[in-house]
Amino acid sequence: MLRITELKLPLDHAPAALPAAICQRLNIAPEDLMAFEIVRRAHDARKKSGILLIYSVDVTLKNEADVLARMTHEPSVRITPDTEYRFIGTTLANNGKHRPVVIGAGPCGIFTALILAQMGLKPIILDRGKVVRERTKDTWGLWRRGELEPESNVQFGEGGAGTFSDGKLYSQIKDPRHLSRKVLTEFVKAGAPPEILTEAHPHIGTFRLVTMVEHMRRTIEALGGEYRWQTRVTDIDVHVASDRIRSVRGLHLHGGGYLEADQVVLAVGHSARDTFEMLHERGVFIEAKPFSIGVRIEHPQSWIDQARFGSCAGHPDLGAAAYTLSHHCANGRTVYSFCMCPGGRVVAAASEPGRVVTNGMSQYSRKEFNANAGFVVGIDPERDYPGHPLAGVELQRRLESLAFVAGGSDYKAPGQKVGDFLKGQASTEFGEVLPSYKPGVHLTDLSACLPDFAIAAMREALPIFGRQIKRYDHPDAMMTGVETRTSSPIRITRGKDMQSLNTQGLYPAGEGAGYAGGILSAAIDGIKIAEAVAQEWVEVAP
Repeated sequence: MLRITELKLPLDHAPAALPAAICQRLNIAPEDLMAFEIVRRAHDARKKSGILLIYSVDVTLKNEADVLARMTHEPSVRITPDTEYRFIGTTLANNGKHRPVVIGAGPCGIFTALILAQMGLKPIILDRGKVVRERTKDTWGLWRRGELEPESNVQFGEGGAGTFSDGKLYSQIKDPRHLSRKVLTEFVKAGAPPEILTEAHPHIGTFRLVTMVEHMRRTIEALGGEYRWQTRVTDIDVHVASDRIRSVRGLHLHGGGYLEADQVVLAVGHSARDTFEMLHERGVFIEAKPFSIGVRIEHPQSWIDQARFGSCAGHPDLGAAAYTLSHHCANGRTVYSFCMCPGGRVVAAASEPGRVVTNGMSQYSRKEFNANAGFVVGIDPERDYPGHPLAGVELQRRLESLAFVAGGSDYKAPGQKVGDFLKGQASTEFGEVLPSYKPGVHLTDLSACLPDFAIAAMREALPIFGRQIKRYDHPDAMMTGVETRTSSPIRITRGKDMQSLNTQGLYPAGEGAGYAGGILSAAIDGIKIAEAVAQEWVEVAP
């Protein structure tokens, strides 16, 4: 089977145009094309002459060897890669170890547990939050009534922070082993729409993610995995044999329980601040890492569709338009769009009392009125929070506390119209764009919630982004603060064996440990971590 890439056709092409384009690319007669399958579809809206659909297809031919030999110098034609996932070994070894423990049931924890369960290792999964249905009710409590449940919210509970998001399933990471294919295939088994296997920028949406997470839990349990909910790890028992040899011996649990463990996966997510503090106190190597701060910015989705697609806006093959923007500012900062949610809403994402955090979410249909995205400024430890591995955490907390006060101290978020933000004056009334954030937005001046350098950079970037996307800097566009959880503010350093640099048996994993950003990359990291854990349990396949 051969794979052909970069087949470009007009948006409204006839069904017969694709096989015709295949034959033309390969210079073969139609009868020589036995079958074809679309493996990827994207669109290119950059040219004013019209939007193009770009296909990658796998083809079955009568004379494949002859065609391949003739197309040796054509980079868009090659043998179809093998994307099947293969486990690292098959024969279990009786090594006397305890069952592997996975802390956290977000995307990374789920895929770590799934791979371990599929290999017969029967992991124990601990999560401080609740099962996803109960967690959803608690999350609505904050959104609808302003009541925060610190252990069950957008950040904590089954499915992790990705459950209440757009459900994007694409990443910039290199994937030579095609682990993303394993992730997407498991998602489809769990109920995701099959088109996520072919779309260039697939997404799922919150409601579908809820049912998929439940399905994957049942799969893991059927394979011998064990979940323990509302089980927060309060301390880690580390055996210190010497200055250079430290190893995990067990976990102390909230309520006084103790769990013996010698292989512990830390898939705790980017908001497990108390866990970061505990690990630092126990001497686990942690370093501060860069992240970003800013706001959520909202525009009517129709504005974004028109700016990106022109007269093709609303076409069913295109869906709701997205965007990616970036600008390097005069003060040395970079402002960029983050986690863009077409046809979605801004949501309350706090996990600690007395603090306000925003995030974005979409359903699969992406049919809500507004588009939203993080409008954020990059920061780094050397310049902005030097001196301590957890200084970034304290910066997040300070900004979120300022936002809580600026929003009225009742979990409403501080908001400001773009026009007023550019003029440096507080907003007093809403304009054409109404904010979607619940439990509500209190109009104010966002400069009270963010550092001066961030405000200056954002003011510089807005008109520049407005030249790239018409009406991006419209005076009535809404900004809601603050966005501080763009990524983990720390990295739990690990070695090539995926274990902590100074604590054997501890496997830092996913976004919270500083090794992923988003659902797909976190899930891929979970697979790699599971393989590292399993190295001590199986005879590795040759």
